[in-house]
Amino acid sequence: MAPLITLTSDFGLQDYYVGAMRGVLLRLAPQARLVDLSHCIPPQDLLAGAWILRHAATEFPQGAIHLAVIDPGVGSARRPLVVHSGGYLWVGPDNGLFSFALQAPGWRAFEIRHPDLRLPRLSSTFHGRDLFAPTAARLAAGFPLEEVGPPVSDPVRLEEAAPRREGDELVGQVIHLDRFGNLTTNIPGEAVAGWGEGWGLRLGAEKLNCLCRTYAEAEPSGLLALVGSAGLLEIAVNGGSAARRLRLGRRAEVRLHSPV
Repeated sequence: MAPLITLTSDFGLQDYYVGAMRGVLLRLAPQARLVDLSHCIPPQDLLAGAWILRHAATEFPQGAIHLAVIDPGVGSARRPLVVHSGGYLWVGPDNGLFSFALQAPGWRAFEIRHPDLRLPRLSSTFHGRDLFAPTAARLAAGFPLEEVGPPVSDPVRLEEAAPRREGDELVGQVIHLDRFGNLTTNIPGEAVAGWGEGWGLRLGAEKLNCLCRTYAEAEPSGLLALVGSAGLLEIAVNGGSAARRLRLGRRAEVRLHSPV
């Protein structure tokens, strides 16, 4: 079966950057199948990029190569990296973007050093085209992982905010805002499994006392809470935008009152 390479970036679609990376990949690995996860990550937003990878990349068949470039430190001393984890290869900058992959047991990481894993020209501002895409392509063509470069034992990891307990409240935060204006929190669905009498959710001045199973269970334009597809507590508006209605975004505090 032809190798599979996914692409994730904060490049957007209006410039030549994504097209150039795809061109390099197809030139060096013409047999590869390319799948775009997202190129609409907010600029330089590592947390948003890590979120996309966490919830989309692992749905692919094992053996896929995930090329991800959100790289505010491009051209600096930050290391270029290949990570082998969970049956996948992850190619990109060592800046925490692959934190989720580093939670899996048995991961291995290598700094990209081999001269065959770069284009003859190595721009100081576009490693996605000149370094990461060639590396992904060579790996897809069978380049040995152990020859990528020296092992890395201390890859950068993002600090993931975990909800904390304060008395009878679980205090979390909004960690993702999708294009519909739904607010995904870091509160796991398991935390609301026993939802019933005495429960409640507070976001700023708004309070919610019921948990829905679907968006349509709320009245049209009604505010609701549910456990979304990522298995996390989500705030939404039926037919509207919770972010616009509540004027809240990422890192907004969410307080879940539950009987102890």
